[in-house]
Amino acid sequence: MNTVGRPSSAGAAAVPTGADAAAQGHDLLAQLGSEVASALSVALERVNEIATTGKISRQGLRVLREQIEQARRAGIMGQQVQRLASGRVLQSPERLDLTNLLREALLQHRRQAQAKGLEVRQLLGPAQVMADPTLAFTLAEALLGWILDHARSVVEMRVELNEWPVFARLRCHFRFLSDEDVDRSLLHFDDSPLRTVSWRLLEQVARTMELPIQLDEDGVTARLSIDFPRTVNDPSELAALRDRGDAARMGVNSKPLAGNHLLVIAARRETRALVRDAVRHMGLMLDYASTVEEAREFCSGGMPHAVLHESALGGERFERLRMDLLAEMPALAFIELAEDGQGVQVQRVGTREFSRVSRDAIIESLPSALMFELSRPR
Repeated sequence: MNTVGRPSSAGAAAVPTGADAAAQGHDLLAQLGSEVASALSVALERVNEIATTGKISRQGLRVLREQIEQARRAGIMGQQVQRLASGRVLQSPERLDLTNLLREALLQHRRQAQAKGLEVRQLLGPAQVMADPTLAFTLAEALLGWILDHARSVVEMRVELNEWPVFARLRCHFRFLSDEDVDRSLLHFDDSPLRTVSWRLLEQVARTMELPIQLDEDGVTARLSIDFPRTVNDPSELAALRDRGDAARMGVNSKPLAGNHLLVIAARRETRALVRDAVRHMGLMLDYASTVEEAREFCSGGMPHAVLHESALGGERFERLRMDLLAEMPALAFIELAEDGQGVQVQRVGTREFSRVSRDAIIESLPSALMFELSRPR
């Protein structure tokens, strides 16, 4: 059985220095290069096919898009690992409902799971933990991203409370080899196939949050556990956590929305450039759609966390899209980019309120509007 690290809570957040940091950086760079090259090699085969035949099948186009997206995602995850490992992340622990956080993340990724034919069985007991909200969200996203990369069977996810000492434990297990692969006796690996860049991101988030994490695998099945030592019922724990290590947490939180995904619906190229410049420092993953129809198609393959749209693209078709997306994901944030007005305004559509940002004030106002929309309760 292979076991992948279980750092102690006390030492989990230590920032590597010297030779250790250099070795980890080299390992990450080598792995990142390998995964990006592998994905782009498959994409290049499809491009060569187009160059030779002058056409491509719908299946071939889907594979091409998936491989390019895989390479892009690996690059983004590598950046996130590096940022977290640098120790420059400012943490502000709050009391969080771990169960609701996981349920929202599972809802967010429901379409990807369905597209892969995966069933996720949720056995999530109630658990309140102390954690930085942004990092906790990043942890849930990294966990589900890693699971979706590797699971080939029903995924079972549990949240349970240890009786004494009291702490919440998140556990999940799944098979990462199909029956067909097992029949072919593909059971011998020089390295664990689970230790991809997505695993490195999950492991690094847990280390930054000082959460013990353990991965066991037997060549077919993966079993993961993450412990939350700061499972609390006493609000005084919050003050204790904030007092602990304040000097070490005074670094700049250079990517406050890292791990969040923004879909920009904009017909004009200059609008896309404006949005990109306005949120460049926030660590967001950006995707673009030129029309409402393109946005609908994009969301059918995976939901973003926020949608920003030009006011010119509003109207009946956009409102239908908004209603459909909110029916599936009630916490989805919407921001309108308006041609007129000043700063940030709040407008009501039906029973919901959404932010409206003036185009002239986008550089100053869009970051705060995103922080507000992605943090407020729904």
